[in-house]
This record gives sequence, C-alpha cells and structure tokens, in this order.
Amino acid sequence: MEETQDNTLPLWLAWGREIQALSQTGIHFAENQFQRERYQRLMEIAADIVSSYCNLEFSQTMDLFTDQIGYATPRVDVRGAVFNHNKLLLVRERQDGGWTMPGGWADVGDKPSGAVEREVFEEAGFQVKACRVIGIYDANRSGPLELFHAFKIVFLCEIVGGEAQPSQETSEVAFFALDEIPELLSGERTRPRHIHDAFTSMMQPNSSVVFD
Repeated sequence: MEETQDNTLPLWLAWGREIQALSQTGIHFAENQFQRERYQRLMEIAADIVSSYCNLEFSQTMDLFTDQIGYATPRVDVRGAVFNHNKLLLVRERQDGGWTMPGGWADVGDKPSGAVEREVFEEAGFQVKACRVIGIYDANRSGPLELFHAFKIVFLCEIVGGEAQPSQETSEVAFFALDEIPELLSGERTRPRHIHDAFTSMMQPNSSVVFD
C-alpha cells in the first residue's frame, strides 16, 4: 500500500473513507428519496475509489460500505498489555501468523475495561483486571477492515487467574522480554510503538497516558 510523504494514510484511502462516512451519515439523516439517492451515489464513488486501488471488487466494497448504518464513527479496538516477571503477553494470530497483544473489537454494550478483560481471556486463557490506560491511538487493522477508521485503546492489565490457552483465533500464547519481541507482528493489531509504550507503563507506573 502506497503511503503519502508524511507516512499517513494513502490519499485514495483517506478520500474513500471520508466520502463513505459522509454518505453513510447523509443517508441516515436524509429527509427524502432525492437526498438518499444523492448520498447513495457518493457511496458508489467511494467504493469505486477504494476498489480501484485494492484487491476488493466494487460489489464487495459496496457491501462493506452499505452494511454500515447510522452516524459514521470510528470503531474501537481494545488491547491488553499483560506482564509476568517483566515479560509481555503476546498471542499468535491464526489468520496471519503474526504476534499481537490479545484484544479485539469492542462490542456494543461493552465497558472498555470489560471488553479488554474478556478478549484477553478468550484469546490467551488468562483472567485479568484492567488497571490503567496506557494509550489511545489512531489505528486500523490489516485486511478489508482497514477500510474503516478505528481507535485503539491499550490497557495495562493484571493477571488474577487462569493459564495460557490458545483459542480458535490464536495458535500460541507466550511471554516475551523487550529484547525477545518477535519480528513478525500481526498487522495493525499491535505495532512497535504500542509495545514500547506498554513496557514504559509497566516500568514507570507514574508515566502519562499516551494519546494521538
């Protein structure tokens, strides 16, 4: 994926996302069929832009875009930074073989802390308690879901029970020191900056919350 010079999103993806979001919100608030048709056309333009630059067919992109309803907002991804003897818990994703801090999309009705505690248990087998927020990031996942804007919240968590246990989504569960972190990370689920901030938070309890 080609990026802009300031290492942000490629322009085609930024344009496609913004037009899709405007269209989705416009359809939600449309007062008549004429307005809905105009916003629907904007949705088609957004899908055409995106499908021209990635491996998704136009129809697939339109299906992804039109499945989103209501006022367009970023999705929320939660990640748990769990330490044991100064080593960070990572899980290996079956989807791409990369390593990540356990976590996933927050569900509607979740408390953020409850969402990360559930995700850690489901993906790694450990019961944890979310203790503090490490950082709130502008972030996105790899694959088709990167079409949508997302925020990532990383929590420092304490183990209160359970044992290492892979899941349907994860094939391995292990703890790593900072100099042992695997090179292959799982897309945008966990990036080096998230790991660096997690170790900083663990070693410096009074460090400030990181945010974009």
